Amino acid sequence: MKTSASSTLQDETYTTLRQWLSLGRWLPGERLKIKQLAQDMQVGEMPVRTALQRLVAEKALANIPNCGVTVPQLSRTQFDDILQTRMLLEGEAAEKGARNLSSADFKLLEQLTATMEQAIKEHDVKGYLTANEEFHITLYRASGSAMLLALIESVWLHVGPISNQLHQDPHVWSIMNDCHEDMMRALQRQDPSAVRRAIERDLFNAGQYLKTLCN
Repeated sequence: MKTSASSTLQDETYTTLRQWLSLGRWLPGERLKIKQLAQDMQVGEMPVRTALQRLVAEKALANIPNCGVTVPQLSRTQFDDILQTRMLLEGEAAEKGARNLSSADFKLLEQLTATMEQAIKEHDVKGYLTANEEFHITLYRASGSAMLLALIESVWLHVGPISNQLHQDPHVWSIMNDCHEDMMRALQRQDPSAVRRAIERDLFNAGQYLKTLCN
């Protein structure tokens, strides 16, 4: 069976919006306007509407009566639940990834760590978040578990928007790369358990600040 052009466009639109959400393009509580998104993506309004409906069904977005589709605002209880889930999934993926990481991927992680450090110095939030996502995906993909990676990416949909506010606290922002550097040292000495602990510490430390921004 051939895939129709409209179906392909809808999938591409969904994938793009999903990535934008994970990277924190929008803030919690922000309303997403179909017409503006269609213009930004240079597509028709129908594929955007369909993609938003899919994200609402996944509870990554909320459809509020008399308001429209908005980015959910997490409660502290919801955030704690998400944080614990992330630590379990990402800790496992990091440890498995550390056991299987290729030399090429190790070099890429080194480059991304340097990119994140520079982004912090330049207060480049978008640059940091983009490099951070690639760092984690590279490490987790090395685990060889497609299911684990898919679960992690689904959870990211719920924390992308709030993660975009990490730069608001100067101290938190200044130490955002410390755990990545710890991970690189653990990878160098081939210590997968230490890589897992560094990932868990990274998530926990950032989470303590982000939780203060929840309802």
